Amino acid sequence: MTDAISIAAKRSAPRNQWWDVWDQFKTHKGALIGLAVFFSILALIIIGPWIWTQDPGYVNLRARNQGFSAAHPLGTDQLGRDMLARIMAGGKVSISVGLTAMLLSITLGTTMGVLAGYFKRLENLLMRGTDLFLALPLLPLLLLMVTLFRDPLSRSFGPETGIFILIVTAIGATSWMQSARIVRGSVLALKEAEFVLAARSIGTPPRRMITRHILPNVMSPIMVSATLGIASAIITESALSFLGLGFPPDFPTWGRLLFDAVDAMQLYPARVIMPGVMISLTVLSVNYIGDGLRDALDPRIRGR
Repeated sequence: MTDAISIAAKRSAPRNQWWDVWDQFKTHKGALIGLAVFFSILALIIIGPWIWTQDPGYVNLRARNQGFSAAHPLGTDQLGRDMLARIMAGGKVSISVGLTAMLLSITLGTTMGVLAGYFKRLENLLMRGTDLFLALPLLPLLLLMVTLFRDPLSRSFGPETGIFILIVTAIGATSWMQSARIVRGSVLALKEAEFVLAARSIGTPPRRMITRHILPNVMSPIMVSATLGIASAIITESALSFLGLGFPPDFPTWGRLLFDAVDAMQLYPARVIMPGVMISLTVLSVNYIGDGLRDALDPRIRGR
């Protein structure tokens, strides 16, 4: 009798929501493939340097412009630097920029969206400011920010750290607007929900209302925007580095590797193909993960 009661209790116990999300996510084959590819790229750039220990900045003019070989599986560049080591080092920088810029963008966008959606008196001001940022041309604005602040930040924090702070800030400060509008729309819908009206009727203060009732229920669009924001940040950083306005020449990123290989693209096409493939695979896998999260976090789709 006791065993039957315990079995019935286990069956009737409430199931964790995140297990339901994972069950729905597993049904999206593209998302699973994207997750596997993304984790494989992360393993390559994090664990790879422990296995392939060549210095990505080591110059060996005697070994320059070599093809694929056992000593250099992906060949060498015009200065004899190992391309496999440089691709792993460049991936670490590019993905770090993408993740950090995404966190900054999502934080700004979520803050603006929640404030605009919950507080009526702030909505017009914040949304008009968001529209103003959306109207600005992105690439010229990024080029202007890099040109103005590159030298001061490099002198203050060093060439590598200063450029990292500049690139992350520039990308994050110019890519939060879509997240803000998505979050604002979700908050406007939640304000009329019964549980929010009930919490307001018992005198719940706005700060507690936002942190306990609003934010947990807008995590679905925030997480989807976050995954797509990583892809957008990686592409933007690669574009800036390809234009020669990113990191210093001795600090590899995937975009910088493309920039360095353009002059010899016809003679050595692999130097362009390999960084381009890494950028494409990373962005494509992150986009598929975002699609899977969107479907898994949508309660109207979950369980089908």
